Amino acid sequence: MEIVRSQSKPSGPAAVPTIPLYRSAPELEVRLEDFELFAIDRLRVLKGISDGLSRGKKPDEMEKLVSELWRANMKHSISSEVTNKDIISHFVLRLVYCRTEELRKWFLSIETTLFRYRFQRETSDVQRELMAEFELPYKAVGNVEYEGLKDKLSQVARSIGQSLPSNAVFYKVPFEEVPDLVATRKVYIQKGHAYVAMNQVVSLVVTQFRSHLSKALVLTNRKWTSMIREKESDRLTPIVEALATSYLGPDYSQPKEFTEISLKDIDQVAKSSFPLCMRHLFEKLREDHHLKHGGRMQLGLFLKGVGLTLDDALVFWKSEFSRKVGTERFDKEYAYGIRHNYGKEGKRVDYTPYSCQKIISSTPGVGDHHGCPYRHFSEENLRAALGKMGVSSRALEDVIDKARNRHYQLACTLTFEAVHNSSCDAGVNHPNQYFSDSQSILKSKGNSVA
Repeated sequence: MEIVRSQSKPSGPAAVPTIPLYRSAPELEVRLEDFELFAIDRLRVLKGISDGLSRGKKPDEMEKLVSELWRANMKHSISSEVTNKDIISHFVLRLVYCRTEELRKWFLSIETTLFRYRFQRETSDVQRELMAEFELPYKAVGNVEYEGLKDKLSQVARSIGQSLPSNAVFYKVPFEEVPDLVATRKVYIQKGHAYVAMNQVVSLVVTQFRSHLSKALVLTNRKWTSMIREKESDRLTPIVEALATSYLGPDYSQPKEFTEISLKDIDQVAKSSFPLCMRHLFEKLREDHHLKHGGRMQLGLFLKGVGLTLDDALVFWKSEFSRKVGTERFDKEYAYGIRHNYGKEGKRVDYTPYSCQKIISSTPGVGDHHGCPYRHFSEENLRAALGKMGVSSRALEDVIDKARNRHYQLACTLTFEAVHNSSCDAGVNHPNQYFSDSQSILKSKGNSVA
C-alpha cells in the first residue's frame, strides 16, 4: 500500500504545518497490525464527528468535540510517529471508503469537516504555509486597494459581530470559490470578486482540499477494483471490506454488569430494556413461534450477551418453536444452532452479539424480521412501533426525521432518550449497550428486573 509522509516546506520553525494534505502517496511499509489499528482509531474520530453533526452541534461545540476526539484517539506512544499515524490512517480509510458512492460521499464530507476544524486551530503563519502548499493563485490585497475598500470591509465585519484589525489581511478571489461565505454574507463582493479576510481563508483551503480528495477517491476506487482487491484478496481485502461496518465499542460476547436474566422476567425486560430491533424480533417470536435464520442469530446472540444462559436459552427457544414445528424437529434442526452460538458445538467459537453497524447493513428478505427497524421499516410501521414503545409525539417526529435522513443510530439514540427520559451522549452503537444503559438507569430508579 502507498502511504505519504508530509510534503510541507516550512519557511521557519514557527510555521511548520502539522496537518498533512495527503496529496501524494510515496511507498512506505506499514505493519499489518498498524494498518488496521490506526484506521480504527481514525474511524472513531470520524464517526464521532458524524454523530456531532447529526445532533446539530454548534460550530464552537464541534470545534471542542473534534479536538477532544483527535486527542483521545490519534495519539501515539512515540511522539515522532504521530504524523505517520495520521497519514497512514487516512490512506487506509481512503481505501475502505472509496468502494461505493455512498461510502465516498460520507468519507469526503467528514474528512473535510475534520480538516476544516484542524486548519482553524492553526496559527496564521501555519495557515499561510498550508495555503502555499495548495498553490492557490491568490495574493493579498495591496495597501492602495485596501485603503479604498476599508470602509466597506469594516461594515461587513461589523455586520457579523467582528471588528477590522489594524493589520488586517484580505485576499481577492472569484466569489464562486467561497459560496459558503457569500451565502452567509460574510464577505464584501465587488465586480465578481469576494474579499476574504485571513480568518476566513479556511473556506478557500477547504474547497481545494475537498476537490482534491473527491478526485483522489474516484482514482483510488479504480485502482481498488482493477488491481488491489484481487491482488490482496488473502491479506488486505478482508480487513478493508470489514472496516466500513466495524464495531468500535466494548465486547458484548459475555454479559458483564448484569450477569443473568431470568426466564420469568424476560417479557418484562424485553418491554423495558430491549432496543426496538430486538423488541420486534422478540414479539414476532412470541406471536409466530418461529424466526428465520437471520432473526434467530440476531436475537439469540443478543440474549446471550444480556445474560441468558445456554440452558435457559434452550428452554426459551424450545418452548416457542415446539408449538410450530414440534419438539422432535426442534431437537433435530434448531438446538444445535443455539449450542453453536454459545461455543458448545462446531469450532466452539464464542460468537459476539451483532453491532448496530452489522444489523443496519443486513438485507432482510420477505418474511424476515431481523435488521434495523429505523432503516428497514416503512415510515408507517416505524411510527406504530415507536408509539407502542411510549415515544411521545414530539420526540417521535425527531426520530422519524433522523431515520428519514439515514441517521439510524441517532434515531435509536433519540428513542432511548425519549423512553428513559435521560440523555445518551455517547449514542447507541450496539443493542447490548442499549440494554446495559437501560438497566443502569432503571436500577438507579429502583426499577431494574435483571
